[in-house]
Amino acid sequence: MSKTKSPAVPIERERQARGTGRRLYGAIANKLGAAILSGEYQPGDVLSGEVVFSEQLDVSRTAYREAIQALAAKGLVESRPKAGTRVLPRSRWNLLDPEVLGWAFAGQPDIGFIRSLFELRAIVEPAAAALAAERRDNAALDTMRDALARMTRHTLATEAGRTADRDFHSAILHATGNDALIVLNASICAAVNWTTQFKQRQRTLPRNPIPDHRRVFVAIADRDPAAASEAMRVLVELALEDTRQAMQP
Repeated sequence: MSKTKSPAVPIERERQARGTGRRLYGAIANKLGAAILSGEYQPGDVLSGEVVFSEQLDVSRTAYREAIQALAAKGLVESRPKAGTRVLPRSRWNLLDPEVLGWAFAGQPDIGFIRSLFELRAIVEPAAAALAAERRDNAALDTMRDALARMTRHTLATEAGRTADRDFHSAILHATGNDALIVLNASICAAVNWTTQFKQRQRTLPRNPIPDHRRVFVAIADRDPAAASEAMRVLVELALEDTRQAMQP
């Protein structure tokens, strides 16, 4: 049986949310989205009514409605007259939406979900690396080279290094020239970013993954599709193993 859920902790006041450069409804959506992804709200749960929720969060009803619309657009909730706002089944959630991925990693993500992300990467990225090796131009290669240099200089323990990591993977997808693959760019790069951050929450990275990236780059630069695919497969496989180690107590 579904149950009505209310927020456990009040959200920051509007002036604080504005101070961070984010609109208030975005802060509300982040709070509720993270709560849904963490399991605080289960599929089938009915959220408190608009008036009650806005009072408990100390926000305007308009801001709350906009937040619910944002969650609905991502498949997390559904609002119906008289029935209220209900959390939808997980199968309806747009788990590849970069913002939803961020909410999933706001708490302790499920190992099954992490595995599914790496399985997606293992399917997409080796094939993309092979296509990039065949189709890349000098501009794409320069972008990868620059990203790799920044990763090396800053390391993945820094935000600058992780930005360079995202740029590296993005450059490979764009180098394929395949519009369908390029559409996955935001999702793949978000998965790369959040899993890397997650691995460093409680400990340093178990090993330096930059040489794995360098092998991918060299194979693409050499226009060797088979080597590029294999190097990327190994990169993703080792990244999953690093993540498993990070989840151990």
